[in-house]
Amino acid sequence: MTGSPAQRPLEGVLVADFSRILAGPLATMTLADLGATVIKVERPGSGDDTRSWGPPFSPTGSTYFEGVNRNKQSLCLDLNDAGDLELAHELARRADVLVENFKPGGMARLGLGYETLASGNPGLVYASITGFGSAGGAGLMGYDFVVQALGGLMSITGDADGPAMKAGVALVDVLTAKDATIGILAALQARQQHGRGSHLEVNLLSSLQGALVNQGQAYLGAGVVPGRLGNDHPSIAPYQLLQCSDGPLAIACGNDGQFARLVRALGVPGLATDSRFLTNPDRVHHRLELTALLEEALSRDTARRWQDALVEAGVPAGQVSTIDQGVAYAEELGLGPTIEVRDTAGTVTGRQMRHPVSWTPAFPVRADAPPTLGEHTNVLRAWLSDRTQD
Repeated sequence: MTGSPAQRPLEGVLVADFSRILAGPLATMTLADLGATVIKVERPGSGDDTRSWGPPFSPTGSTYFEGVNRNKQSLCLDLNDAGDLELAHELARRADVLVENFKPGGMARLGLGYETLASGNPGLVYASITGFGSAGGAGLMGYDFVVQALGGLMSITGDADGPAMKAGVALVDVLTAKDATIGILAALQARQQHGRGSHLEVNLLSSLQGALVNQGQAYLGAGVVPGRLGNDHPSIAPYQLLQCSDGPLAIACGNDGQFARLVRALGVPGLATDSRFLTNPDRVHHRLELTALLEEALSRDTARRWQDALVEAGVPAGQVSTIDQGVAYAEELGLGPTIEVRDTAGTVTGRQMRHPVSWTPAFPVRADAPPTLGEHTNVLRAWLSDRTQD
């Protein structure tokens, strides 16, 4: 899709969002950030499950819901009502993209399956998001926490002598949303070439396993089943949290040159020529000895002072920050990590993390506050009922 620099990349694309919770809504919010018109179909009375997930709650609602639903219009439809279901069919007929995360077969039972819709809307890009696919795992409920357990992520997260741990965010849902978005964008590009849409299937388990990268390949390529190492890296050293006089510091040496600069800055340059630490495989093999020597040197000063000294020396290093400190740091770097969102009256209702891609030339950033439940229902019902509209 082309246009002037001021035009949003997905301007004119209509997305019917039949998803809820996280993976689907994050994917459709990404499309909305890029200019698509996203109509979020919600159950009357309750809406998306996450509208009630909290605390915390902002002055306008659940922060969980708000984090993945900006720049959308909310349409309440009871899909068990014949009239409302007809409006859902009309929305799907007009849509360029449909995203759903019903249980496999659920949309088809409503007459909203891909084959049915594509017969009347052959250009439709239809994305189905499930927990474990539509074959053997069709009957399994897909929750991020469970997939982190079953897919192996928990087995490599946490201290070596501690219990398996989940990631601190619903990482599998986020990865799945990214995969769905990539697939949708590719399908829209393909549609420009041959005029037809596609049915995309994305599932949480496959997205997790696709993101295991080096850890997954350790098993597939070398027969090594990785385990938990806490904050240590299985293949690089030092690449871990190391204790200073007042707390931990993250240090990441990806090559021998960085290691040499590290030990010079710490005042122990002889470690770079020590036979135990000459190469990265040597350092990984002797990780415990290396850790003790590095922490002995680091104990002479604070984490912040060492961070400044190491960064100056060209060594990747950073203190462990809280989320608010991380946002402040991004602001210091001029990254503009947040945007202000506004309601229909133009009043600022809060801040959110911005879409992470920056564009040159830039296009107008959308910043519509997440919709209240059914906020656009009357207008959208009238639009969908007008069969003269496309």
